[in-house]
Amino acid sequence: MSCFQTSESQSWIYPTVILCLFGFFSMMRPSEPFLMLYLSGPDKNLTSAELTNEIFPVWTYSYLALLLPVFILTDYVRYKPVIILQGISFIICWLLLLFGQGVRTMQVLEFFYGMVTATEVAYYAYIYSVVSPEHYQKVSGYCRSVTLVAYTASSVLAQLLVSLASLSYFYLNVISLASVSVAFLFSLFLPMPKKSMFFHAKPSQEVLPKPPGMDAVSEEPQKDHKPVGKEVFTDSGDPDDGQVTNSKPGNVALRVFVQWLQDLKQCYSSKHLFYWSLWWAFSTAGYNQVLNYVQVLWDYKAPSQSSIYNGAVEAIATFGGALAAFAVGYMKVNWDLLGELALAIFSVVNAGSLFLMHYTTNIWACYAGYLIFKTVYMLLITIAVFQIAVNLSVERYALVFGINTFIALVIQTIITVIVVDQGGLRLPISIQFLVYGSYFAAIAGIFLMRSIYIIYSAACRKRVQNSAITGQTPYRPHPEQPKNV
Repeated sequence: MSCFQTSESQSWIYPTVILCLFGFFSMMRPSEPFLMLYLSGPDKNLTSAELTNEIFPVWTYSYLALLLPVFILTDYVRYKPVIILQGISFIICWLLLLFGQGVRTMQVLEFFYGMVTATEVAYYAYIYSVVSPEHYQKVSGYCRSVTLVAYTASSVLAQLLVSLASLSYFYLNVISLASVSVAFLFSLFLPMPKKSMFFHAKPSQEVLPKPPGMDAVSEEPQKDHKPVGKEVFTDSGDPDDGQVTNSKPGNVALRVFVQWLQDLKQCYSSKHLFYWSLWWAFSTAGYNQVLNYVQVLWDYKAPSQSSIYNGAVEAIATFGGALAAFAVGYMKVNWDLLGELALAIFSVVNAGSLFLMHYTTNIWACYAGYLIFKTVYMLLITIAVFQIAVNLSVERYALVFGINTFIALVIQTIITVIVVDQGGLRLPISIQFLVYGSYFAAIAGIFLMRSIYIIYSAACRKRVQNSAITGQTPYRPHPEQPKNV
């Protein structure tokens, strides 16, 4: 029996299958494309103003408040308890959706949904503690792909049930509750990791290798890739300190936090990584804001008929984004030279799609704008993740990912407070999307100026190099003449 348990828990296949099943059922939520219509319908009788100004902003605030504590706790308790917590939070959310009433109850629901999104980091970090390094890339691909498949499948299922079977939105939420409950059960069968990236890391002599294709962070990644401090991700600053478990918990925590600060300073000192992270944070803030309120806009544009196609639009948008992300692997582009120009151009496309969603009165044009927006974002975020991760170890990537996400949430919270919240401007939903379009236009302007500077600098360097080469040719000594020493 013990032999069976050992092979089951140490094999990369078993935890991968269980984790993917958890990911699939946790994302199989057919009620999501019709959430706004369910809350504003006869089941809940909430107004559009209550949803936009009082309920939906709570998710942003709770996500921001919970992200850093959960990020630290996730590593400290070694992932599995946080995945279980996410499963419990899912169940609470859908129980409140089904049986709760009133604005206050829905605000509590949004708090727990903030818990769901904050604990999502455990799902993606878990594999690095139970899977050997040679399987990192493969397993990470499985875990991400299965969530996209599940979300697409649930959107298609929702559309079919609503359009063909005329199923009530209430029963879509019942299906979602059943699915997240199954996910919670699968989370209980995950093997408990023996280590984590930071608080329960291996000794420095056995530091975790990097995934294939990843280098340590460098100061100028476009020129060379000099390894910088591969040993920094132990829990002790001294390479001879040994296991972290031999140290006092207070000392361990202090060393980890100090090491995080040092690593962040070193990572963000790379201009290449800094600007890609800057785009990531600003664009993710805008993307989350659009996704949070797009169903309100659809209902505003066509309240009598927009519900018919919400599921289909979400399915197509997710599938299109997945295809765009997949295509990145086949693009042969000098991202160091042209990457920020691509960010600028596609940010213009995103701004244009949001302006279209604001100005149009046609629901189909509004749907088309959303499809373009989501596909372009998923394309660019894939490129950004690669550009950041290619020069980082797994541990540093996790740290940069957490900080970038936190900065994005700070920006999103500022936007929410000013534009949406009842204590701010409380702009109408259509005007909000005009603001979001202008926001992405500003991002495009910043990166367009940056890209012009990069291209101009590269052209100047090339011109100087060519001048140096041609300038040296006439002064080469004749073979028979003595060379100057």
